Amino acid sequence: MTNPTTITAQPGTPFLDIVREFDAPREQVYRAYTDAALVTQWMGPRRLSMDLTNWDVRAGGSWGFLNRDADGTEYAFHGVFHAVTPGEHLLWTFEFDGAPGHVSLESIDFDDLGERSRVRIHAVYQAVEDRDAMAAGGMESGVTEGFERMDELLQSVSAR
Repeated sequence: MTNPTTITAQPGTPFLDIVREFDAPREQVYRAYTDAALVTQWMGPRRLSMDLTNWDVRAGGSWGFLNRDADGTEYAFHGVFHAVTPGEHLLWTFEFDGAPGHVSLESIDFDDLGERSRVRIHAVYQAVEDRDAMAAGGMESGVTEGFERMDELLQSVSAR
């Protein structure tokens, strides 16, 4: 059974909160977020392929990836890592190249639940309208499906 993904967007606030538990230790979930070879195996919906253009996980390091659909349409995203506490916390900016200047700041915390873990994401947008546009653009299904893919990846890593 898949753990539920909870996405909360309170009306009138430029914030978005995402919470998801995983049946894997915190260290494995953190590694899935930070190891370039693993990120491309789970992040985003199945219908899109992903190519990392940059993945420099350190404070001041940048990241970028390109999603491509079956028709060849590309969707590029990029940002900067502002804080990295190994195994515990990431803070990065997130920007869709198709909407330049609409940058969000995402804080990602990894909670240790023993053999399980929890990811808590708090995203801050510049305006409520930016948050609402991101939510309306398929973000919920992409996040949910990506986390389901992470479950599969974590199970295969544990089986090795």
